[in-house]
Amino acid sequence: MKMKNALRLPALLFALAAAAPAARADVVMIVSAHSSLAPSVEQVCHVFLGKIKSPTPITLAEPSGVRDEFYSKACKKDPAQVRSLWGKLIFTGTGTPPKEVANAGEMKKSVAADPNSVGYIDKKDVDASVKVIATVN
Repeated sequence: MKMKNALRLPALLFALAAAAPAARADVVMIVSAHSSLAPSVEQVCHVFLGKIKSPTPITLAEPSGVRDEFYSKACKKDPAQVRSLWGKLIFTGTGTPPKEVANAGEMKKSVAADPNSVGYIDKKDVDASVKVIATVN
């Protein structure tokens, strides 16, 4: 009986390790390297939540840990709250959701190409094509 329990322990530890949350990203808000925009974190959240129209928001497509981290830390919203909010805005015709991109490379390319846009990525993905306006962690 003791041997059977000894074999279960490694399996249990493996299951617990697999269920542990992934490491958190250092999320930063970015604009084009050639942009003169300098919105506050609050202003950026208002844009991403459809409360103001400018600058142009660009968001990562779901599922994305960086996206969840951005909305959670910067805007104090979980993914379900963001989907619900945009569902209402779209249904009532009072909002257009942010443009979605698949990954950090596409985010940088889109933000760098439009000096009136704002986005977010993991700090490790920043390069000279964009500039950091705030860290959200």
